[in-house]
Amino acid sequence: MKSIYFFDNLRKTFFVFILLFIILFTNFSNSQAIQMNNQDEIIVEELRLNIPSQYVETWIKAEKEIWEPWLSNQEGFLGRKIFYNKEKEEALLLVNWKSRELWKNITFEEVNKVQNIFEKKVKTSLAIDSNPFELIYEGELFEQK
Repeated sequence: MKSIYFFDNLRKTFFVFILLFIILFTNFSNSQAIQMNNQDEIIVEELRLNIPSQYVETWIKAEKEIWEPWLSNQEGFLGRKIFYNKEKEEALLLVNWKSRELWKNITFEEVNKVQNIFEKKVKTSLAIDSNPFELIYEGELFEQK
């Protein structure tokens, strides 16, 4: 009689263990899938700059000569769009990346090197001592589906 209770308790314990294992395993795999999706989604880098209207042509020329070729050689770069608001003297740059991971693999040192080349070109073109283009905001955007 004791052996029947023993096997009955063992069977219930085993069933609970299997059920717990399935629940934990399912939740773990779902959270992994969610994390991987965020890394694989296209991301948009958003930059807002103060661009005085008298310097717009110089700024656009420097963007096309310095940043555009460099960006085109970066892994994961998909393209960019540049907008300018005359009234606010503000530019909006939207840079599309294949993934956040590829974008963030670019080191600060690499970006800073290109920025220094950009600023040197602008200062030389305008015969001024400092960069007239102030970064107002930088952020990231994910497409909503």
